Amino acid sequence: MSHEFLEVLSAITDSDYYTANPSEACLLVPPIDLLNQNNVKLNETEHILASLPRWSEGTNHLLFNMLAGGTPNYNTVIDLKRGKAIIAGGGFSTWSYRRTYDVAIPMFNPLVAYQSLPFKSYLEARKYLVISSQLGIHQEFRDDLDLQVKVKASHDILLVLDHCTKTYNYTHRCNKKQIYSYPHVLQDGTFCMVIRTLRLGQSTLSDSLKAGCIPVVVADNFVMPFSEVLDWTRASIQLREEDLPDLMNIVRKISMDKIHSMRQHVKFYWQTYFRTMKDITLTTLKIINDRVFPYASRPYEEWNSPPEQVLARSPLFYPLLPPKNAGFTAVILTYDRLESLFRVIQQVAMAPSLTKVLVVWNNQEKTPPPVQSWPKISKPLKILQTSYNKLSNRFLPYSEIETEAVLAIDDDIIMLTADELEFGYEVWREFSDRLVGFPSRLHLWDNVTQRWRYESEWTNDISLVLTGAAFYHKHYSYMYMNAMPGHIKNWVDEHVNCEDIAMNFLIANVTGKSPIKVTPRKKFKCPECINVDMLSADAGHMVERSDCINKFVSVYGRMPLKTVEFRADPVLYKDKFPSKLKQYDSIGSL
Repeated sequence: MSHEFLEVLSAITDSDYYTANPSEACLLVPPIDLLNQNNVKLNETEHILASLPRWSEGTNHLLFNMLAGGTPNYNTVIDLKRGKAIIAGGGFSTWSYRRTYDVAIPMFNPLVAYQSLPFKSYLEARKYLVISSQLGIHQEFRDDLDLQVKVKASHDILLVLDHCTKTYNYTHRCNKKQIYSYPHVLQDGTFCMVIRTLRLGQSTLSDSLKAGCIPVVVADNFVMPFSEVLDWTRASIQLREEDLPDLMNIVRKISMDKIHSMRQHVKFYWQTYFRTMKDITLTTLKIINDRVFPYASRPYEEWNSPPEQVLARSPLFYPLLPPKNAGFTAVILTYDRLESLFRVIQQVAMAPSLTKVLVVWNNQEKTPPPVQSWPKISKPLKILQTSYNKLSNRFLPYSEIETEAVLAIDDDIIMLTADELEFGYEVWREFSDRLVGFPSRLHLWDNVTQRWRYESEWTNDISLVLTGAAFYHKHYSYMYMNAMPGHIKNWVDEHVNCEDIAMNFLIANVTGKSPIKVTPRKKFKCPECINVDMLSADAGHMVERSDCINKFVSVYGRMPLKTVEFRADPVLYKDKFPSKLKQYDSIGSL
């Protein structure tokens, strides 16, 4: 009995599905090692199976087989009289696979699975666009690959490997006289070829996943492992065999954004479903269990989404004390722009749902004006003088904030109307786990610099909402001050920039959701103020903001921001109705 099959049996007996009483079981697994047909005496095994007391032509029996078939036909399912037994097989074709009955499993490679590979971020550039490392592929397929290597545009980005001629070592691959270590070389490729040989199922698929290389599967009629629950379009490219000559043109058209997403799914699939024989076995049992109990089955999206995308929790479910007041608290960060500050206070005070205004006075060299100088408003107004001039002061969870909703607003945002603020608050009430605001921005991947870029052009795509005017849940203030990873808060304070980007990263990472932009307003600065010096300063500002995004990505180890095309507008906003019929009439234009 092989070590791998012992792991299968151990995984079953240690699982929640196991019972030692066959009368209680709805599925029986014979303790006969059928993983590799080359090691199975077919006739004797058929007699043993038929003699089992509960066999009954295989009814309610599960057989594990990874390497099926043999010379000369290399059938895609084990050459046994299996009757009605369920086959968990590693090389099914669409002709032999009984959909929703059998289970397609991967071909485990013990020569590679236990090797350690160095960590490589999904954002890290790879040396080669495509690597072909398989041994024994058909000559016509190799000719197609060699022909593309000869094309000048593909010469340095397509690496075709074969066995080494002098000595045979499975962990070595050669290209002419150059020797490469396998599977380590797969980490240097963005895409790795998985081409059919005599058998449809290939262990190279699992090897590629382990190395974080996106598999390009060229095997007509091959049933991908666990395809009943896994969406392989998220983690692989599948080509028809006749399209292999066009390989390089196809993969060149795939964007870096898509590549990064596919690498994340490659890693997730490998670590969750493919890494060990135990993972493979338990995944097989979960699939069968979901068939038997569909009402308790895992959602398709949960099968296919990394945990940080599925299990993000809304602040509504955190153990929070109920707020003392409904409505929102406006927190205004200021230094010494009194004229615009007073205008902002007066404007914000007109919003019906405002409960209090907190002015965070961030100037330690100058005391706030006397009380009689401040605007007279109908809501409480409190001035808090800080000990240090830090941008993070705007996100402190001040005890004076007695509402769940916080409006962060700059002291120069004088153009927002009371209707816009009130509508923004109402949108936040429906999406209280998100950042909801007015000025929006976008992050983009630059294929030239291989870095993320901060973009402020007026597009319909958004991935950030600036906290110069935005609503958020007070809980995120606690997280910003106490749970921000990698000393990001200190980095922001030292560079005096990007606290709003840091808050966007924090919320997107926790929730797995995008921010929400409200109302169509895009202009927040007067166009007549623009001059040459400001354009130069703006260019430098964009570089700094881009640096912030790349810094935060390196800390989080991934890009959590989500891009959407979405904007919340009031009902009847553009309809020609009398103003008295509109709840929010004073909404700014573009």
